[in-house]
Amino acid sequence: MARKLPAGVLSAVKKVRGGVKVSHHKNTAETEVVRMPAPAKVVIPMQQHIGAPCEPVVKVGDTVAVGQLIGDTDKYVSAPIHASVSGTVTAIGDIKMPNGTMAKAVTIESDGEMRLWEGIKPPVVETREDLIKAVRESGLVGLGGAGFPTHVKLNFPADKNIDTLVVNAAECEPFITVDYRECMENSWDILAGVYLLKDLLGFKQVVIAVEDNKPEAFKVLKNIADHEVDVHDEVKLMVLESKYPQGAEKMMVQSATGRRVPPGKLPADVGCVVMNVASVAFIARYVKTGKPLVSRSLTIDGSAIKEPKNVRVPVGTSISEIIDFCGGFSTDPCKILTGGPMMGLAIVGTDLPVLKQNNAILAFAQGDAVLKPETDCIRCGRCAAACPMSLMPTNIVRAAKTKDVSMLKTAGVMVCMECGSCAFDCPAGKPLVQHMRLAKAILREEGNK
Repeated sequence: MARKLPAGVLSAVKKVRGGVKVSHHKNTAETEVVRMPAPAKVVIPMQQHIGAPCEPVVKVGDTVAVGQLIGDTDKYVSAPIHASVSGTVTAIGDIKMPNGTMAKAVTIESDGEMRLWEGIKPPVVETREDLIKAVRESGLVGLGGAGFPTHVKLNFPADKNIDTLVVNAAECEPFITVDYRECMENSWDILAGVYLLKDLLGFKQVVIAVEDNKPEAFKVLKNIADHEVDVHDEVKLMVLESKYPQGAEKMMVQSATGRRVPPGKLPADVGCVVMNVASVAFIARYVKTGKPLVSRSLTIDGSAIKEPKNVRVPVGTSISEIIDFCGGFSTDPCKILTGGPMMGLAIVGTDLPVLKQNNAILAFAQGDAVLKPETDCIRCGRCAAACPMSLMPTNIVRAAKTKDVSMLKTAGVMVCMECGSCAFDCPAGKPLVQHMRLAKAILREEGNK
């Protein structure tokens, strides 16, 4: 039965192809975000974004306060990093990241006071240039999981003819509910962020897109779309079909505007900027307070978590401490993920720090983390039907096994966004996402020769 939506809510302009229906498991949807006490120490990696890593600007023995700059670089595609607790820098050295790479990190022993750095003050934001400068100084990266530096996304050429801001509140991954809680608890920050971005960056329209499994969020966000400031009715609320990976940027653009982002291109190439709803709200808070990105909200859930919660934690907090805050494990976990079950990253231990772009920690018991037994491909075509990028995964797998570079290029494997829809729908249990990654690695290796 179709859900009854508030009057004035728009339907998607165009349905995207492919994708899969996944169980939502939004167990913490009505659980308000609670703030975790300051940990005894934080370990803050200098690589928390797509692009160039930062270099520490502090040294061992320095006393730091919350919001103080501790890492930066002169490289454009990057984002500065700030202390998330007050205390003393006790170590600077390499640590292993969740993806297995090494990165430099700053360890701060907390004094328990959470003192704000005395240099924190609201930025002066009156022009487009002021806004982009402020966003960079805030250290904001995409809070939906990608971690792309936000100031780079917003610094599009004035002649690019970008007319639409799409605010992504879809949250299509199972279990994760922090964006939903952002809508429910911080709607006025979303409102302020939307109009700040619209006015200073010159967007002609704003579409706030939410999946149809979040009817309560519609009621709250409708106040934004109908606000008296929007005299020209340029801010719209749109309901999208609950279908994974609806929240992916290219899917979102097509659903919200009907425009198709060509292979190898970005939303900006078709006149759009897509921003996560939490990122929009954070910009409003930063302009008001001047406090940079030093904490983030996470969904802690899964069958192995004793007390599932939405929590706000300082960046760099150990995953093990966060799980302890949620009552610990109810049983020995078989699999632990940072992020959602579709695109999240499996980790081998809980001694890793939380990064800016993390939005969930999920832990599953033995019976809930069983892979399908792999069998022979039956050429059913379900993987191709599920692919939102219109790829033929079986052709790519065949080319990857034979290292046929020409065929991989023709098959368009670099367009794959590794959403996992193909693997989810494969009755043969093929590890198709891993094959896609292998195929990409083959092309990159060929390009480096």
